[in-house]
Amino acid sequence: MDDGPGQARERLRFSVLGPVRAWRGDVPLAAGSPQQRALLAALLLRGGRTATAAELVDALWGEEPPHAALAALRTYASRLRKALGDHAAALVSESGGYAIRSTDGLPLDLDHDHAEQYAAEAEKAKAAGDRCRARELLDAALALWDGEPLAGLAGPYADTQRTRLEEWRLSLMETRLELDLEVGCHAEAVSELTALTAAHPLRERLRELLMLALYRSGRQAEALAVYADTRRLLDEELGVDPRASLSELHQRILQADPELDAPATARDGHGSAEPVFVRPQQLPAAVADFTGRISFVAELSEQLATAEGRVMAVSALTGIGGVGKTTLAVHVAHAAHKHFPDGQLYVDLQGAGNSPSEPEAVLGAFLRALGTPDASIPNGVEERAALYRSSLAGRRILALLDNARDAAQIRPLLPGTEGCAALITSRARMIDLAGAHLVDLDVMSPDEAFTLFTLIVGEERVNAEREASMDVVGACGFLPLAIRIAASRLASRRTWTVSVLARKLADERRRLDELRAGDLAVKATFELGYGQLEAQQARAFRLLGLADGPDISLAAAAALFDMDTDTTESLLESLVDTSLLESAAPGRYRFHDLVRLYARSCAERDEQPPEEREAALSRLLDFYLATAAHMYALERPGDSLVDQMETPNYPGLSFSDRSEALSWLFSETRCLIACALQNTGPAGLRRAVDLLLLTRDMAESGANNRQYEQANLTLLAAALEADDKHAAGRAHWSLSPIYTQSGQLSEADEHAKLATLLGLASGDSFSASNGLNDRGIIASIQHHHEEAEAYLNQALVAFRDNSNKQSEASALCNLSRVHLDTGRVDSAVALAEEAVAQYQESGASRRLANGRYNLGMALTLANRMNEATEQLSAALVSFQDSRQRFWEGMTYLRLAEVELAAHRPPKAANYAEQALIALRSIGGDRWRANALATLGHALSEMGQSGRAQVCRQEVFAIHQKLGLPKDSGEHRIPSPAAVA
Repeated sequence: MDDGPGQARERLRFSVLGPVRAWRGDVPLAAGSPQQRALLAALLLRGGRTATAAELVDALWGEEPPHAALAALRTYASRLRKALGDHAAALVSESGGYAIRSTDGLPLDLDHDHAEQYAAEAEKAKAAGDRCRARELLDAALALWDGEPLAGLAGPYADTQRTRLEEWRLSLMETRLELDLEVGCHAEAVSELTALTAAHPLRERLRELLMLALYRSGRQAEALAVYADTRRLLDEELGVDPRASLSELHQRILQADPELDAPATARDGHGSAEPVFVRPQQLPAAVADFTGRISFVAELSEQLATAEGRVMAVSALTGIGGVGKTTLAVHVAHAAHKHFPDGQLYVDLQGAGNSPSEPEAVLGAFLRALGTPDASIPNGVEERAALYRSSLAGRRILALLDNARDAAQIRPLLPGTEGCAALITSRARMIDLAGAHLVDLDVMSPDEAFTLFTLIVGEERVNAEREASMDVVGACGFLPLAIRIAASRLASRRTWTVSVLARKLADERRRLDELRAGDLAVKATFELGYGQLEAQQARAFRLLGLADGPDISLAAAAALFDMDTDTTESLLESLVDTSLLESAAPGRYRFHDLVRLYARSCAERDEQPPEEREAALSRLLDFYLATAAHMYALERPGDSLVDQMETPNYPGLSFSDRSEALSWLFSETRCLIACALQNTGPAGLRRAVDLLLLTRDMAESGANNRQYEQANLTLLAAALEADDKHAAGRAHWSLSPIYTQSGQLSEADEHAKLATLLGLASGDSFSASNGLNDRGIIASIQHHHEEAEAYLNQALVAFRDNSNKQSEASALCNLSRVHLDTGRVDSAVALAEEAVAQYQESGASRRLANGRYNLGMALTLANRMNEATEQLSAALVSFQDSRQRFWEGMTYLRLAEVELAAHRPPKAANYAEQALIALRSIGGDRWRANALATLGHALSEMGQSGRAQVCRQEVFAIHQKLGLPKDSGEHRIPSPAAVA
């Protein structure tokens, strides 16, 4: 066959790396309906292999095909043949199925195949050391993508392939960006990496490359900021830490490592010693499935290894019951036997029970083990201790003193001679044991816990249900005893699946009862510790169990107990010393999850009457509410909310300045949300709603904004069920700014509308007026200018009637924006200046940033660029000081717009990159699209067309996701008055 130029033009060409299309030469062919194109894609991606009819039906319709699926499939195939015209033979029907193959003897001309070829050649070039060629080939491969792969196609096969192709594209981009950094193009890579990480915020490799690119560009602080943002985002979204390579890069950047080499391979030294017959040899058998605890094993082994030549080596291992203290100590003691050739002593001191072992009796047993005849063993602790030390003189003995009650029980049992050592386990911290090396043992890491579970249950069962297995170890709180019990139950029940056990443990009220196997029980372990508490300690333990939240501050605990802080601190520290409570940080305390469940069950059983429990939680809510009111008053002097909220009956903290108040807010964020969620009943509902209103700065900043949203939705549902219009109106208003910020404008407007209506119905002017203000903001963003102006003027009248200067200034800012959008630039500037003056007069430094932001926008359109930059820069500093990450990003974007208008694209690109870093995990797709578009404009004006195209593609993808036209103007940036 002649392959001349004329025939080459007539070859069939296909694309799947974007919309599914077909051409004959340069003439596009009608590929038909989405289902017909889905059939074409399924055949093209099989590389010429035949797909059976059943496979194609499954690909197009999944598990629920239509009744006439086979007939429809034949119809689509027939239409495809007609569309192919002279090349109809390319669609082959054989063996009851279909295939697409070339009709000219050449490989199928498919963009997917070309991309694979480019990628393979790039890999070869990279292996050969030709990085520049590899980059060119990868760029050629990436250029074949034209938007979303298989765009617009439905069906399970299309969904799966779309995900695969997008993952492949990102993998190729990562490889090309790695090569960019290897050849020194780090500065150029920053913009592209910034755009990509904004679009794919959870992709850690992209963030790692961005950190390295920023660092090599001399932007160390920004590289560190990317890590901090990544760690927070992963914690909020997935509850995990950054992967090891990312954390390691962070450390290298902190240390300004000049080479940033791959980490040196960890060397693991293994020694061996010839077996020695020793006496006494009292250690219990080591656990066969011991795993993990590498750092603790190394630390304790190092201590024991230094016993020779020292008077005595003493290590005290402390931790919660069930954390594996004894298991670890026995493992370490066995491993250290070569350092103690003259024997190893062991005793369980029963310190966690009601009858701890007496030192005198233990010394007698030790002396017998060392060969002392009964007749030679004296009476009395002091005499026996003296003989014990004499018997050890010149010998190298390890004494494992397990489950000690306190230091007083331990002291007579210490060897005290050179070459000997004591290894102690206890629930009480041995802070008064002179010279002891103290080790606090925590729960296992998730990986260690999963490995232990797998060792007991078996790899086959665990690998078949990995997600359920992680649910089980998570429900066990990564506590070794709980994991061992759960795994043992599962191993002994071959008919159970892991999912069955996971469902049983998902019920918190039954979880402790489920964690029992034979004579092992988690609850029994905790009961031993609880039984030793004094009455006041036991009450504190119970009441702490009632409070939700990850931890609790000293001041909040004092409110819960209804005690002064000094007494409260003494109680809490005493609980820490018993290992029933952990000190998360100075002045903060937390339970292990299973201990919390046990403490709560104790409260339900022992804290009587029930009104005592309700009163404690009410005091805690009042404490948070009163403290939040003090913070709010500092942030928004003159705002009327503090005067219109529910009155707390318990005092809160006061603050000396805004910084201290904000630090309190962000340190207590999750506790505040948890407290609000605990008060959905009639007694606390209105106070809980007001608590969230007062603390909405945490939502504006992007900190825990999803949790804040969910808490508001829960309280709204409770208010509607209770038919409490006042609480429901305020909950609706709390939700409106959240959805405005994330770009969900229909939802935001509905909540603002209901806030207004319910506020009027319940006589709550706060909800009614702020609802009107928000409706004006939303209408403005949607370009409904007349409607926006009407709402805002109504809100302005209401705010003035209530003498609410803060909210009046907010409405003025929003009116300024409407005037800007309708071409009334002079009046827009005047309104924004009036708002700034009101904020300055009231002393609202944080809210003054809102006014400056709006004034900066107005001055930009008035072509007063220097003044606009001055106002926006001042706003930026204030937003940063107030930790308002969302508005920091928006202000960076406004500064980028000023620089673009002033024809300074490099500065504009820098500001746009900063905006994307700030907005990558908050703010919603609408506002990130705006930042990407601005960055793209700046890069285009700088002549970086390739990187500008990446931005445009990402913006287009967001437009498609949101259902907006390609050139939509809907990506409006809200004024910060929207949440003022």
